[in-house]
Amino acid sequence: MTTHKPPPLLIVEDDLALQKQIKWSLDGWEAVTAHDRESALVAMRRHAPAVVTMDLGLPPDPDSTSEGFKLLEQLLDADPNVKVIVLTGQNDQANALKAIALGAYDFFAKPFEPELLNLTIARAYRVWELQTENQRLQQMHQPDALAGLITRDPAMLKIARTIERVAPSDATVMLLGESGTGKEVLAQGLHQASRRKGRFVAINCAAIPENLLESELFGYEKGAFTGAAKTTPGKIETAHGGTLFLDEIGDLPGALQSKLLRFLQERKVERLGARQEIPIDVRVVCATHQDLQGRIRDGRFREDLYYRLAEIVVEIPPLRERPGDAVLLAHAFLRRFAHEQRRSLSFSDDALTAIDRHPWPGNVRQLLNVIKRAAIMAESNRIGCDELGLPPPAAPAGQTEAETLDLRTVRERAERAAVIAALARTNDNIAKAAELLGVSRPTLYDLLNRLAIKT
Repeated sequence: MTTHKPPPLLIVEDDLALQKQIKWSLDGWEAVTAHDRESALVAMRRHAPAVVTMDLGLPPDPDSTSEGFKLLEQLLDADPNVKVIVLTGQNDQANALKAIALGAYDFFAKPFEPELLNLTIARAYRVWELQTENQRLQQMHQPDALAGLITRDPAMLKIARTIERVAPSDATVMLLGESGTGKEVLAQGLHQASRRKGRFVAINCAAIPENLLESELFGYEKGAFTGAAKTTPGKIETAHGGTLFLDEIGDLPGALQSKLLRFLQERKVERLGARQEIPIDVRVVCATHQDLQGRIRDGRFREDLYYRLAEIVVEIPPLRERPGDAVLLAHAFLRRFAHEQRRSLSFSDDALTAIDRHPWPGNVRQLLNVIKRAAIMAESNRIGCDELGLPPPAAPAGQTEAETLDLRTVRERAERAAVIAALARTNDNIAKAAELLGVSRPTLYDLLNRLAIKT
């Protein structure tokens, strides 16, 4: 098993003699030091410490705790996982309580016992390691309820975890995103992860004529109107005990917005032609690609209905903003269609590059249709750009195709851009540029030489 070197310990102490004494008493840990808030923040960015010991009384006002508390907040803003152990001579209960309330890991009064402090630091490192590993595993974990969601995009995985957390509650969820981004897939995943035993019932508010939509939603009694030959429950009633998915809610007519709002407030429906209300227990999930805030301003969508529907809002990124997902999905779709047709199909390298670079205005739905058509129409087992209907890819100016994925080239390009930007922002001040980049001055000089950047 490979063991990784832990990040260093940061010691923040303005008394240089005491700083050396603390470092000596903690000689079992690799440590870096800082003497004030500014130098501590520079060290935080440069070394990303896992544990910090700090004094509350720091320059320019060492007799006060204001600088120390400000630094404590800034350290935790920079890294919420960092374990800050406050060492101070300001030994009163109010400071201890405030430090812990702000997020400090522990509080020690000077003079401290080195053995006890070493033990506390060891425990802090262990907690930090466990939290870091847990976060890494969470990022890799695909929530079970959304096992059918194909993605490696961090934003989509975060959405999946949000859906999984929200699922056991009865909160109304609004899914926002362009057409074809997978809103119904997420709605179904939400239903499957919930504790509800009833059905998942979906209705597209934009696909049904306005004069029929009310009866589809709320149902009707026999004889309620011409052609009503029998009593028919509506979609809301059918979803009792389950989940009602209102797709394209932004296209719901104004008259039905009022009736839907009344249902959401009272959780009762009244069929057309009926005189009795029926209690309904249903989870409501809605989705739209419309700009609802704009429609509210235009008077086309009720603001009170919006806030009833938007207890939890989830914004789904378009496929073009999910690097790598288009190719990942394309492989999955091709496997499915190849299995259905009992063929062995694969993509050419140019086809994969074209899929990766295409903006996919129709998102996952468009990609699915393109792959399905190509799988059906392909004359050979190799699918190229012609079968996909996409233009052959051209490498970015000055690059070969291999260079666009070569890690060394990509890293060098990113480093060059960052160094040039830092130098420009600091007017070629090496010390300030190094602080901005979070590296030492010798490291920055090495980068300048290696990247052939002149100052």
